[in-house]
Amino acid sequence: MVETWQQALPHGIQLSCRAAGPKGAPVLMFLHGFPEAAFVWDDMLLHFSKPENGGYRCVAPNLRGYEKSSHPTEVSAYRAKFLVQDIAALIQIESGTSPLNALIAHDWGGGVAWNLANQMPDVMRKLVIINSPHPGTFLRDLKDNSAQIAASAYMNYFCEPQAAQELSANEFEKLFAFFEKGPQPIWLTPEVKAKYKAAWSHGLQGGLNFYVASPLKPNQAGQQDLQNLTLPDNMLRISIPTLLLWGMQDVALLPSLNEGLDAYIPKLTYVPIANATHWVVHEQPERVQREITAFL
Repeated sequence: MVETWQQALPHGIQLSCRAAGPKGAPVLMFLHGFPEAAFVWDDMLLHFSKPENGGYRCVAPNLRGYEKSSHPTEVSAYRAKFLVQDIAALIQIESGTSPLNALIAHDWGGGVAWNLANQMPDVMRKLVIINSPHPGTFLRDLKDNSAQIAASAYMNYFCEPQAAQELSANEFEKLFAFFEKGPQPIWLTPEVKAKYKAAWSHGLQGGLNFYVASPLKPNQAGQQDLQNLTLPDNMLRISIPTLLLWGMQDVALLPSLNEGLDAYIPKLTYVPIANATHWVVHEQPERVQREITAFL
């Protein structure tokens, strides 16, 4: 059974959370991306909380701006340092003085996780990233890789003031279309669609503000902001063991993003997954579970 609750954090933010497994057990924490919500991890929470699969305490928060979590109105409230602050506070509540056994994250959840692992490596033993680009290689390719620049063009649309309204129109028709780029998503059943609609009914602007607040998006016509952006190496190093799972048919985040990662992550295990897209967690859940289990 998956339990749900509203978790107040010391700095005034509330995160709506989902969990399975006993309190006091070693903790796995799962972070979702856009345009998803914590419910997408339910099967993983139930799987890894079973005694035969580790008996973990498995926790999945809705990130700020999503579902019933706090929705700050200021765009600046969605900068990376505040997203990291939320998850660091939740880890302390759930895991106490012990580090997480692993932080597992997809898409924008991965963006938060990369930053957290860089800044506070002591709060987790291991890191699992699923189709979420490391900021160092993402910046490199947004500057110099024309294919990735084109693939990321949607990010600027997400920053437009009318995006939330347009994506919500006609029962979220445009938003569901993002799941349908590539092979037909047979996992996107009417029941699953209803769960997405319920999450999105709380508003999309918070999730879109992650894109607005981030400097990592393609330059628009006449802009040179990205060309002038640099990230120091000490902001990009990941010292803990890291598993990177990558659905190789991702049309938004190309596999070239994973070239050169050894320079930043000396303890990297890279597992490319064929015949899978950005939504590999839904398309091949058993494979994802097996890879995480072997890594843990």
